[in-house]
Amino acid sequence: MSDPHPDPAFSANRPRLVRLAYRMLGSVADAEDIVQDAYLRWLATDRASVRQPAAFLRTIVTRLCLNALKSARHRRETYIGPWLPEPLVDADTPEPADDITLPLMIALERLSPLERAAFLLHDVFGLGFDEVAKAIDRDAAACRKLASRARDHIRAARPRFPVTREQGLEIATAFYTASRSGDMQGLRALLAQDVTASSDGGGKVPASMRPLIGIAAVMARHAELAQAFRAAPSLLLRYAPIDGLPGFVTIEAGAIVQTTALQIEAGKVVAIYVTRNPDKLRHLTEPVRH
Repeated sequence: MSDPHPDPAFSANRPRLVRLAYRMLGSVADAEDIVQDAYLRWLATDRASVRQPAAFLRTIVTRLCLNALKSARHRRETYIGPWLPEPLVDADTPEPADDITLPLMIALERLSPLERAAFLLHDVFGLGFDEVAKAIDRDAAACRKLASRARDHIRAARPRFPVTREQGLEIATAFYTASRSGDMQGLRALLAQDVTASSDGGGKVPASMRPLIGIAAVMARHAELAQAFRAAPSLLLRYAPIDGLPGFVTIEAGAIVQTTALQIEAGKVVAIYVTRNPDKLRHLTEPVRH
């Protein structure tokens, strides 16, 4: 259980620690657990001797995440259906979002744990390589190489044509309206020819077991869904950026909470990411631990 009177130094750093742990693990729940563990270790530390609490705490969280990634990778190897990171709805975050979007989160999964840590600490959180070296227990030169390799691996996942928040909301609204009303012509007009769709149900709720590739497959699936929506209408909760992508949160048939995120390039939807696994959506309906 959390200390009812948290240490001020820890409280000041907590939002960034949660963001770091989430970017490392792709799980809100696991990030919260890591930061809670870091808090307990912080309480057991001679805090008066720590000259830079932020750096000290980042090191603790990074090393806990590196350990956690070993078991996380095993779980994902046996995951049922497509795996997506737990959706982080920007309106719920305590700090402004960084430039890590959902496709980039997925690309981070292809990195080694050390590459992922070096890239995030240096490129995303702006730390110098000397501090990165202390955090991951490698020398600065090795950290430079790790971050460079990471950039090479994930370069293709960076958005080439980022859309404004207003443009994204407009397309997300049009997508929701067309898909739920059965306007197949309107929906087709929003999609790129090579659009893909991934749905993460984790074996807990109905979801496509493989990604859909190409506009024909995606349109065929939405034609089926349009019939289902007529029988059990979707309830829109809100539009919101989801891991940096335009999207929306809904309640679907069977009282299933769902997030839909849209990757957009040149005004067209090139990828659809749907998260339905209830284990990954608890943070949207339960209060965040402090």
